[in-house]
Amino acid sequence: MNGTEVNSTEMIKDIYEIQFPELGWKFHIDPTAFTIAGIDIQWYALIIISGLLLAMLYCFPRMKKFGVDSDKAIDAVIGGVIGGIIGARIYYVLMNLKDYKKDTFSASLLAAINIRSGGLAIYGGIIGAVIVGLTICRIRKIKILPMLDISVIGFLIGQGIGRWGNFVNQEAFGTNTDFILGMTGGRIQRTISNSMQSGGSMFENGLNMIWEQPVHPCFFYESVWCLLGFVILAIFAKHRKYDGQLLLMYMAWYGAERAVVEGLRTDSLMIGSIRVSQAVSIIILVASVILQIIIGFKVKRDPESFVLYCNTPEAVAILEEARLRKIGIEDDNDLNEHIISDDEPIATVNEIVAENKEDF
Repeated sequence: MNGTEVNSTEMIKDIYEIQFPELGWKFHIDPTAFTIAGIDIQWYALIIISGLLLAMLYCFPRMKKFGVDSDKAIDAVIGGVIGGIIGARIYYVLMNLKDYKKDTFSASLLAAINIRSGGLAIYGGIIGAVIVGLTICRIRKIKILPMLDISVIGFLIGQGIGRWGNFVNQEAFGTNTDFILGMTGGRIQRTISNSMQSGGSMFENGLNMIWEQPVHPCFFYESVWCLLGFVILAIFAKHRKYDGQLLLMYMAWYGAERAVVEGLRTDSLMIGSIRVSQAVSIIILVASVILQIIIGFKVKRDPESFVLYCNTPEAVAILEEARLRKIGIEDDNDLNEHIISDDEPIATVNEIVAENKEDF
């Protein structure tokens, strides 16, 4: 706090009220959006799904620019989403095993898989998504680096939007602050107050929190950073020099942000006195910068040896075959029977590719 006095606020009685005291803003947001057949549908889930859909709407039409067949990629995306959810939960549970140890194995298992109770870790989600997604890429014969390059742009969209779910739930907040964007809320105050009374995790981690004072809106910092990163990577995509460059840029961009913002959060996964996500972020950032420097020098020395996959004959042929499938032409026999005009038969796939290579 650097000795700076922070404007305090009274205990908020409405747990769903969120305030930005310095700005004079107040919101009442019930985390439950609506109920269907007795099942509560949470805003958090709707926001996450919205981020995912917007990411897909952006990425799928642009996959051909990376030499990726979007019809095949959909399998990897769906698998990656499922793997991401599972990975995020496993990672979180492993880092908080003591909270999931119950009297019986079945009770412990049920607690671990009860995702509705909260508890997902972003790095676990990324690991799970990558493992499952890349496995499917192997099976479907999709080039991995181009797929990752377009995927990380989608990651930034999803992360940038998804973080607003934390705002609705009043979670993933930071330490006390006098920053103009400092926020507080009924749930935030109660979380801090309850932790004070029970000597909870945030105090075990050495944080001296005061419930009456605003906290850092960490969700907002990360959301803005990710959406800005999306704009940068989307623009730079046209100028990339090698496959995997956008992946490395994403690693550095997100790693830098998380290394800083994680240091402000009160709910970090800890190993001793080490914030796990912060340590992982620093490692990812350093590794990415080193790799970009090494590969950058190689590209300058021998640019002809670094050919983007989308510019290779293989990618051009794959995309042309995908286009032909969409108009009902499955093979060369079907192609030669297809008439375009003046009863002139179309050439084989390979001939079309050769003649129109520059168009792809």
